[in-house]
Amino acid sequence: MARPRKPLLSTDRIVETACALVDAEGLAAVSTRRLAAELGVSGPSLYNHFRTKDQILEAVADSVSAQVDLSMFEDGRPWRDALHDWAVSYRAALRDHPHIVPVLARGPGRRPSGLKVADAVFGAMTAAGWPAAQATSIGALMRYFIMGSALGSFAGGFVDDEAAYDPADYPHLGQAHLLAERQEKVDERAFETGLTALLDGLEQQFRAL
Repeated sequence: MARPRKPLLSTDRIVETACALVDAEGLAAVSTRRLAAELGVSGPSLYNHFRTKDQILEAVADSVSAQVDLSMFEDGRPWRDALHDWAVSYRAALRDHPHIVPVLARGPGRRPSGLKVADAVFGAMTAAGWPAAQATSIGALMRYFIMGSALGSFAGGFVDDEAAYDPADYPHLGQAHLLAERQEKVDERAFETGLTALLDGLEQQFRAL
């Protein structure tokens, strides 16, 4: 039997192609017609795997959740260290795929990898001694913080034109034009500062239990 000229269509191949499309052009670029063209197949063939665009985006979102390291919740690390290392891993995954964050922000829904993340965080916190209600709150606040940091760059929001910051109007923004070129350093430092403050607050609450 002759080999097919094109790779066989699979769910994984569709998700990988959709993810690349989202990364390059954003959520609006994804459609069954566009995906079919990228994959070199007919549109109806996609329906054997996904019925709607939303299902495709949900699968892309779950593939990003699957990139988040969860080993720190299983190797005996103290809860604070585990939360820190998980937050760093989670943010790195979102930083690599920023356009899918709005889909992830809806919550895990029925996505398997998203549910594994929620299960790992909640399980580790309750095992460490946090009451269930507070463990739930920790999972929520960590998600708010991490996803919020991934929605955009603080430093990247300032233009690199010194003339835009007239000292008569903005007397404290004389160095703001330098932020854009230092974007990665500024944003990483801000994330670590916020994460440390958040974990410090949680540690105080934990000691009071």
